[in-house]
Amino acid sequence: MVCLLGPALARHGIRPRLDIAALGVRDAFAPAVADASGRDAVRTSAGPEGPRAVAGAGTPGAVAGPGALRAAGTEPSVPVRIYGHHAVVGPLGPGRDGESGRPCAHCLERRWQAVRSVALREALELGSGTRAAGRLPYVTPFAADALAALVAGLVAGTGPRTGIFPPVHLVDLRTLTVRHYPLVPDPECPRCAVPEEDTPGAAALTLIPAPKVRPGSFRVRDIGDYGLTVEPFANPLCGALGPSVVHDVSSTSTSATIGCFSMRSGEYLRETFWGGHADSFGHSVRIGVLEGLERYAGMRPRAKRARVTGSLNGLRARGAHTVDPRVCGLYSEDFHRANPRVRPFTPDREIPWVWGWSLRDERPVLVPEVLTYYHAPGLENRFVQESSNGCASGGCLEEAVYFGLMEVVERDAFLLTWYGQARLPELDPRTSARPATRHMVERLEMYGYEARFFDTRISFPVPVVTGVAVRHDGGPGRMCFGAGAGLDPEAALAGALCEIATDAVNLQGRTERDEQRLRAMAEDFDRVAALHDHPLVYGIPEMGRHAHFLLGEPGEPRPPRIPMDELYGDGPVSPVSDDLRDDLVRCLDAVTGAGFDVVVVDQTMPEQRRLGLRTVSVLVPGLLPIDFGWSRQRALGMPRLRTALREAGLRAHDLTPADLNPAPHPFP
Repeated sequence: MVCLLGPALARHGIRPRLDIAALGVRDAFAPAVADASGRDAVRTSAGPEGPRAVAGAGTPGAVAGPGALRAAGTEPSVPVRIYGHHAVVGPLGPGRDGESGRPCAHCLERRWQAVRSVALREALELGSGTRAAGRLPYVTPFAADALAALVAGLVAGTGPRTGIFPPVHLVDLRTLTVRHYPLVPDPECPRCAVPEEDTPGAAALTLIPAPKVRPGSFRVRDIGDYGLTVEPFANPLCGALGPSVVHDVSSTSTSATIGCFSMRSGEYLRETFWGGHADSFGHSVRIGVLEGLERYAGMRPRAKRARVTGSLNGLRARGAHTVDPRVCGLYSEDFHRANPRVRPFTPDREIPWVWGWSLRDERPVLVPEVLTYYHAPGLENRFVQESSNGCASGGCLEEAVYFGLMEVVERDAFLLTWYGQARLPELDPRTSARPATRHMVERLEMYGYEARFFDTRISFPVPVVTGVAVRHDGGPGRMCFGAGAGLDPEAALAGALCEIATDAVNLQGRTERDEQRLRAMAEDFDRVAALHDHPLVYGIPEMGRHAHFLLGEPGEPRPPRIPMDELYGDGPVSPVSDDLRDDLVRCLDAVTGAGFDVVVVDQTMPEQRRLGLRTVSVLVPGLLPIDFGWSRQRALGMPRLRTALREAGLRAHDLTPADLNPAPHPFP
C-alpha cells in the first residue's frame, strides 16, 4: 500500500507524511493486558494484513488542525489503517497531540479494537500474534487512487464537520463506499493521553450556586441542550461506548434503548450494558449515552491514576484521613472460605487509594480505589466488588453530587425495607399530579400488572418510593421492583414507575424462557450470583411469598392507600429551591446530621468536560451498600441493618437474625 499510495498522492500534488499500518494488533491494549501482571505486554509487529509498514511517521507535537499546518509550511500526518476489505483514514494530526485534546492514531486503534467481537478481541489481545495468510486482494492501484483522492481532500481542509470530535473515514475497498464517524480521544491512550495528578489539592470541591433550568427540575440545563449526539459514542468503527445502540421495540411501555461496551482487565473481558427508558427513543438514547459515559468513567481511573498505596494502619499513623472499608461493609468469613482467591481486607494490607473530598469535614480524604472505581485493574485488589451505586453525572458538580447522593439514600432505604421486612405506608399513584404517571399506571393494568408504591423514608427526610409491579393472576413474571428518590416526591414516584414499567411487560416472557434456571435459584439462593439474577428470580410465582411483608398476605384486607398530598404535604420534606445547591445542602445536612460523612470522588473524564458534564462517585460510609450475588451481601453483616428501623420508630427493638428476610433482594 505504501508503494501504491505514495505515487497516487503525488499525482494530487501533495506529499503528506503517511502512517500506514494494519488494524488489530496486540499492542493497542498493551496496558490493559498487562494489568494483572503489572508488566507491559510484548509488542507485536504483525497484523491481519501482515507486517506493519510505516512510512514517514509524524513527529510528536500539537496542532490546531490541517489548515494550521499547511499555513506553517508543513503537511499533517495522515494515518491509514488496513483491515480486510476496509481502509480507515484519519484522524489528521502529527501523532502525539495530547496538549490540544485531539485523538491520535493509537486512539483510533484502541477504539476500533474495543468494538470488535469478544472472540476477535481475545485472539488479538491474548493470542500469540497474527500473520498474513496471503497477499491482500484489495490493495490495487484503483483503490490507492481512491484513497489518495480522499486524503487530498482531507489535507485541503474539505470534508465533514463532526462537532468537537474529529472524523475518521471508513473506506470499503470492494465498493469504494466512504463513511465517516467522529473519534473520541481515548483517556487511557499510552501515546497521547495526559493523566491528571491525583492529589489532595485536586480533590478539593466547592459547591457554588446552580440555578435550575426551570422550577420543579433538578437539572441546570436540559439533556437536549448538551448537543449530545450518539454517533461519537455508538458506531461500528470507533464507538467510545460500543458499536451500536438498539431500540427495544419489544417494550410496549417505554421507548427503551440498550448499548454495551467491553473492557479488559488482565485476562478478563467484561461486558457492561447502558441504556435509557423514556417516552421517546430520541430522549432514551441521550439518557443512555449519559449513563454509558457515567459507567465508563466509574469503572476505573481514566483521567487520573491512583498514586497512593498503603495500609489503613500505616496511612493513619502518618496522619492521613481515610475511609475505613470496614465501615462500608465487608464480605463474610463464609464467603472468603468459599472463595479463597479473594483475599479479605485487613488494616495492615497495602491497597491502592484515591483522593476524595469530605463534604462534611471539608477536607481531602483517601478512599480505597475499589470502593469508588468498581472495575479497577487487578482482581487481587478487589476484596469487595462494588457497583455503580452512588455514581452520577450532571451538568455541574452540584447536580452530579445531588443525584449520586439520592441514589445512595435510595438503595440504603430499599435494603433496610427488604431485609428488615418493614411494612410501609402505601401511596395512591392515581392521586399523582402528573398525568403521565397516572396514564402509565393504567397502561400497566392493561398488561395485567398492578403498580403499587410505598413510602420508603427510613432515616432521612428525603422522599424514597419503592415501586412493585404485581401480576394479577400470580403467574410467571410474578413481580418486579424499582425505586426512586429525590426532594420532589412526584419525581421519586416517576423514577420507580419507569423502572417497573420497563421491566414488567417483558418479565413473563423472560421468566418462561429461563424458567428451569430461575426455579433452581428459587430453590437454592446460592445460585443467585449475578446482577440480573436478583430481579429475574422474582418472576417465579413461588418467590412472591418473600414480599408478603410489604404487599400483604393473599386475601388479607389492605390498609387504605394514602393520597400523595396527604403523605408528603405536611411532612418533614425540605422545601424545593430554585437553586440546586440549596437543595443539595439540605440533603447533606440531613445525612451528616444523622452522623454520616458524605465523600465525593470526581471521576470526570476529559471528553465529559468538553461536553460540559461532571461525573462523581458519592460514598456515605455506614449506609447499606447494594451487592449482587447472594453470598456477597455485605448489608447482612452491618450494624445499621439491625438498628436503623428501631431508630426510625419502625421497630420496638433491634433486629435479630431471625427477623431478617431470608431471600435475596429483588433490586434490578
